Amino acid sequence: MSILQGESSRGTPRTLSAQSSRARLHANDPQEGTTIQELPPVDRGFKAWAFCFSGFVLEMMVWGFGFSYGIFQDYYTSHPPFNTASGVAISAVGTVALAIQYGEVIFLSFFFGRYPDFLRIGMWLGLVLYFAALFCSSFATEVWQLILLQGVGVGFGGGLLYMPVIKLLPEWFSERRGLAGGIIFAGTGVGGFVFPFILNALLDKVGLRWTLRIWAIGTSLFSALALFGMRSRFPVPKYTANQRRPRFIPPHISFVKNPLFWTFAITNLLQGLSYFPVSLYIATFTKSISSQLTATVVLSLFNSSAVVGQIFLGHLSDRFPYPFIMVVSALGSALAAFFLWGFANAAIFLYFFAVIFGGLSGGFSSTWPHGAMESAGSQPEYAGMAFAGTAFFKGISAVIGPIISGLLLQAGNGSSMHGGFGRFGYGAVEIFVGSCALASGVGSMAVAFARQRTIP
Repeated sequence: MSILQGESSRGTPRTLSAQSSRARLHANDPQEGTTIQELPPVDRGFKAWAFCFSGFVLEMMVWGFGFSYGIFQDYYTSHPPFNTASGVAISAVGTVALAIQYGEVIFLSFFFGRYPDFLRIGMWLGLVLYFAALFCSSFATEVWQLILLQGVGVGFGGGLLYMPVIKLLPEWFSERRGLAGGIIFAGTGVGGFVFPFILNALLDKVGLRWTLRIWAIGTSLFSALALFGMRSRFPVPKYTANQRRPRFIPPHISFVKNPLFWTFAITNLLQGLSYFPVSLYIATFTKSISSQLTATVVLSLFNSSAVVGQIFLGHLSDRFPYPFIMVVSALGSALAAFFLWGFANAAIFLYFFAVIFGGLSGGFSSTWPHGAMESAGSQPEYAGMAFAGTAFFKGISAVIGPIISGLLLQAGNGSSMHGGFGRFGYGAVEIFVGSCALASGVGSMAVAFARQRTIP
């Protein structure tokens, strides 16, 4: 990732250059005796890659599970006691969790910017909340209880649990920011590939309630191990009662006036409107054409293709202008939605769609580190905040996209459009997904224009 944050206040460490491989921290006045602490190297070394691996595990457990909700979506709509509830309400369980995880990043960034010494406490608190909410959801008997526990509770807990990755990654990687970010973000794809098979098998063998309990315990164990790798590269600042902490909202945040930030954030909102409906409904659509096993395979392919997409597009964004990567991703996703999903009448079309759309659309967020850094402009210390602002907009799309697509699906009444397009009432949803992908392509061109005007 391209963000390097440092503290600059009384009694706190100075901001250190990310380019230095063996940086030294001077804590005291050299005239009075110098205390020097050797810092681990940036972009290399055991500690940097251990952090990267731990971030990958947290990404997999938190986001991989969230993007596997399509398995629960299909189960809830076809099994009691939730099969009598509306499809929009059931879809809200998964989308609320994702929306909160995206949206709370910016508020947590403000909080931990003021209280950096509480970051470790916060991540363990997030793990406890995540476990408690997911475990208690196994006792739910109504959809509103699922929304409250598996939606709101898991969302807040997952965001707190994952926050160290966003906060600390800028300290460990600079030149290899695209590669490191791509590897970590690929955890979503790995979890999204493996978890649907595991969840489907558990649901068949032990039922819903024990599946949720087993998953809560397993997630907590793996996440707890990963949290031991979430270490800051810099010494954690310690504040005394006489020292003033940084403000919740730092003054003079210039990136909010930067057109590049707004075009980048809104483009990601449009891209999310096309991505989340597919993540939610692709398994249900596939089951209408084929079997439950095929639906699980398609969802797994869709999620796992993001692994290749994140790493490959992340690597390309280190070498080429990232708006170009965004345009290619958006246009390719739109074509896949219109033609491969729109005219799908057999599982083979959905296999290709899952790989192409999943890889291109799933890899879109690998451009975030570069977009956030350039949005911050002359204030690189605020790049993390620009990243969080982009995530907030993505969280909005995680709510709006599935709601709109759910209403469009209900209006479709299970009927196909002309020429074999949009089978089982999904035609309007497919048009919505493809159109939003096209709109994000136009937005990506606007990002390129804003970037040209902003960066000399």
